Amino acid sequence: MLTVNMFTAKSTLSQLVVALETGKESEVIIARNGKPAAKLIPINQPSKKTKRIGVAAGKFKVPESIDEQNEEVLKLFLGEG
Repeated sequence: MLTVNMFTAKSTLSQLVVALETGKESEVIIARNGKPAAKLIPINQPSKKTKRIGVAAGKFKVPESIDEQNEEVLKLFLGEG
C-alpha cells in the first residue's frame, strides 16, 4: 500500500493508475495534511489464483502413473543419476 500527499497524487496520477493496473500497487492512499483522505484502487483487482490457472497448459505431458519413475527420481535426488 502506497501513501502519497495530495500534490504528489495530482502530479503523478497517471503513474499511480499504471501502478494499480499492473499490480505493482494494490491501493494508493491519498493524504491531506498528513491524514488519509481517500483510497485509489483498481476497478478489477486481478486475482492471483486466476492468473495461475492454466499457466503450464500444454507445456508437459502428465504420465499415466506418477509413481512410474520414482526410482529414477530418487537417484537424481541422491546424486546417483
